[in-house]
Amino acid sequence: MIPRRIVLSLVAGLASTLLLGACGSSNDAGTDNAASVTPAASDPAITTPVASPPSASAGAGSGDGTTTTAVTAKAMNGLGNVVTDNNGMTLYRFDEDEPSPSKWTCKGACIKTWIPVIAEDSVQTSGVEKSLLGTVHRNGRPQLTLAGWPLYRYVGDTAAGEANGQGKDGEWYAITPSGQKSATTG
Repeated sequence: MIPRRIVLSLVAGLASTLLLGACGSSNDAGTDNAASVTPAASDPAITTPVASPPSASAGAGSGDGTTTTAVTAKAMNGLGNVVTDNNGMTLYRFDEDEPSPSKWTCKGACIKTWIPVIAEDSVQTSGVEKSLLGTVHRNGRPQLTLAGWPLYRYVGDTAAGEANGQGKDGEWYAITPSGQKSATTG
């Protein structure tokens, strides 16, 4: 009878230890410690490759317009081939950002107009070389990069296939599948 009590006590103790360990290692996603994750002007940002899943279906994102799970090369009138997200929205690059190492500079009021493309999951590609995709850390979240350039959506694009942000302020351009800025061709 005593060995049975010992085994039950050990199991209960082990279970308690595991539960306490899990509680202690949780990460509060609501806390934004920008000081420790935002790249400083002189610090290189950390870039990581983005894997493509073997499945052919694309995810829908979170619905808040900030996540993407697919990038596609699409021919647009006057722009040639540009990159769009899984909803067909044009993706842009910002001339003030730096591609090597990837570093974002759009912040504050800028990100209310130019929404960073966050890629929480693996990203599928169509017409875009997978090896050119990566991420840069933006306040603890992975912002998608193409050829090192952080990617954004423009709030002025309200429907798939629009490119109203093209050439904005002489610094924002639809991005091509190779990471170049699209030049107006028509």
